[in-house]
Amino acid sequence: MSASAFSLSVAVPGGGFRLLSGEPVIGGAQEMEGLIHSFCGHCMSWVFTRFPDVMGDVVNVRSTMLEDTSDLEPFIETCTAEKLDWVTTPAKHSFAHFPSPEEFPALIDEFSRR
Repeated sequence: MSASAFSLSVAVPGGGFRLLSGEPVIGGAQEMEGLIHSFCGHCMSWVFTRFPDVMGDVVNVRSTMLEDTSDLEPFIETCTAEKLDWVTTPAKHSFAHFPSPEEFPALIDEFSRR
């Protein structure tokens, strides 16, 4: 899960998220204050992230943790300044880095109306 051209995740309302087993370990890049990456304590793979200062009560869950991803399609792509030239996605919104905190409410609202 860690060596790929993509890092796919899905934003889930905090009330609709719960761990079924295990105890996550906090780690990963902490470049942005308030960014909380949670990893599997056994294999140390990234499982989910919380960013409460920007996204409120939303959990960014690694898509590979979900049983059924057949109806998921990228809505936004981030960090495209680092992507390989040949990489394309069907994402409606593209950001060279991360959207600014001010942009998240409109993105979340637009996504929720889909």
